[in-house]
Amino acid sequence: MKLLHIDSSVLGPHSVSRQVSAAIVERLRKANPGLDISYRDLTLVPLAHLTGSHLAAGQGAAPEIALQADIAAGQSALEEFLASDIIVLGAPMYNFTIPSQLKAWIDRILVAGKTFKYGAQGVEGLAGNKRVIVAISRGGFYGPGTPTAVGEHLETYLRWVFGFIGIKSPEFISADGIQIGPEYREKAVADALEAASNLNAA
Repeated sequence: MKLLHIDSSVLGPHSVSRQVSAAIVERLRKANPGLDISYRDLTLVPLAHLTGSHLAAGQGAAPEIALQADIAAGQSALEEFLASDIIVLGAPMYNFTIPSQLKAWIDRILVAGKTFKYGAQGVEGLAGNKRVIVAISRGGFYGPGTPTAVGEHLETYLRWVFGFIGIKSPEFISADGIQIGPEYREKAVADALEAASNLNAA
């Protein structure tokens, strides 16, 4: 079984989402000693954002020489995703949504004919056999019923993205309110780490 661990926070060792995603992976590793784990840090080795040249190459045009390495990197990211059974994703909220580095990765895995297809009945996801676990961190509180819930475009976006490609029940472990104050941060991290340690490893 293959696990793909992805981090997208720019904060390195100071990142809460990285800390929680690592705890999730450790929980799964201990429960499944034979787990084949690969790691991708989207901030250390970022994928370029899509351009018109990328899209033209995707439609069959010969890619510009300067673009060939990046297209190969995007193809590698897609193949890595397709080969994985479990994806553990560290995703902090930046300005109410996902980091741009994570968006660049998503743009490389949402590929018609690979992870979804259009048919007579509409869109059909092709990646429904995967388990996705997301460690999210948010500076404030954006849960249902809060005054700021309307500004939450991190978890809601990722639920939609993964649902679009057939993963209907992604799992989320969240650390909320980490910028409110030290005591909020400490509790949020402790609760998220506890949730990670109690995660269903099956």
